[in-house]
Amino acid sequence: MKLLDRIDEAQEDRPWLAFPVAVVKKFTDDSSGNLAVLITYYTFFSIFPLLLALASILGFVLHGHPSWQAKVEQSALSNFPLIGKAPLPKSGSIAAIVIGTLLALYSGLGVAKAAQTAWNTIYCVPESGRPGFLSNNLRALRLVVVGGLGMIVTTIVAGTVTSGTAVGIPVGWGLTVLGIVVAFLLNTLLFTVVFRWLTVRDVTVRETLPGAAVAAAGLAILQAVASAFISHKLKSARATYGSFGTVIVLLSWFYLQSQVVLLAGQVNVVRQDKLWPRSLRSG
Repeated sequence: MKLLDRIDEAQEDRPWLAFPVAVVKKFTDDSSGNLAVLITYYTFFSIFPLLLALASILGFVLHGHPSWQAKVEQSALSNFPLIGKAPLPKSGSIAAIVIGTLLALYSGLGVAKAAQTAWNTIYCVPESGRPGFLSNNLRALRLVVVGGLGMIVTTIVAGTVTSGTAVGIPVGWGLTVLGIVVAFLLNTLLFTVVFRWLTVRDVTVRETLPGAAVAAAGLAILQAVASAFISHKLKSARATYGSFGTVIVLLSWFYLQSQVVLLAGQVNVVRQDKLWPRSLRSG
């Protein structure tokens, strides 16, 4: 017990350590892992129709340039390990866009409402202060439209830059770095907007920006280690679950991403409400 007290005092006296400790502590106190489970569940069912619509849009936008489409698609779908290897339509299809968009919209509403619940929880918004049925669904619809379109635009732009189609030069490490930077900036902007809309609390762009940057950076790091993570998990999952191993790994991947985004949200809350230093013994 005395050792824990000394550790607690040490982290509370060091701001550079006290802040991340407070973020992790609040993440645990809010049962954010359980909140991430709900987001993961709906994300799993929304990503497939969204990719269907994305592939069809690429078929129209890059019509007549199959090599460009292949490069952009390969780069863009690398954001979704295992899913990116699935066959997707190579030509534009109005039906695929409509069906994919409607299905993505339906399941995306579940993602948005689960995320709103999570954000109102970490911002300590009481049940009486949360939006009602109609308002909650309208807010969720706004999140789905802006967030979904934002993700598609971010993925296409970053994929185009990385593949070299935007400037017509061979792919090299310079374009790869540029693609990473562009993706980070666009994702930070997107998360800044989405994070503000997820809670009924009045938060400014300045208050939201740090967590948005953390989320964008965190997802970029996850993407960088995706191959190692997926191969490790897939090997053990298939040994245990057989043909269901791929589904288990995908759920694990989305769950990890959901936790990173929720952790980024906690960064904003702890910073905005000055909830640090935070004792390791506090509830």
